[in-house]
Amino acid sequence: MKSLRYPIKGVALALMGLILPGLTFSGQAMADSCWNHNGSLMRLQAQGNQRWLSYEVPKPVLRNAGVQRGTLLFNGAKNGNWYSGTARVFSKYCPGSPLEYFVEGPVRGDQLQVTVTGTREVFNQCRPTGRYTTDTLVFTYSHQC
Repeated sequence: MKSLRYPIKGVALALMGLILPGLTFSGQAMADSCWNHNGSLMRLQAQGNQRWLSYEVPKPVLRNAGVQRGTLLFNGAKNGNWYSGTARVFSKYCPGSPLEYFVEGPVRGDQLQVTVTGTREVFNQCRPTGRYTTDTLVFTYSHQC
């Protein structure tokens, strides 16, 4: 009688699918996973190594800046466990004209958190001030959208 053998990797893949439905074993994001960011719910979309994070449910204060469901916050790429790309900051004084800046940073080892950091110019009512600040954006996996 032939015994059934289950490769450990196959079992791990099955378990990962049950525990983390928005992720695959390789850590690549699925097309529709939801992530928490600074009081808003975000949607992560992926195609190959390209990544897009857009607002699914923006926190109320962002609505004054023109942010709504589908507004893009980040677009870029994932290379290994590293994200890099363009982030946006929104202002009620400049609705529809977000300030774009470069960000990059690591994916946590368990693939459940992405932290990107970048330096951008500070604007005062849509006017550059000549001062700069560093922003850190943290995205934490919530659920499969």
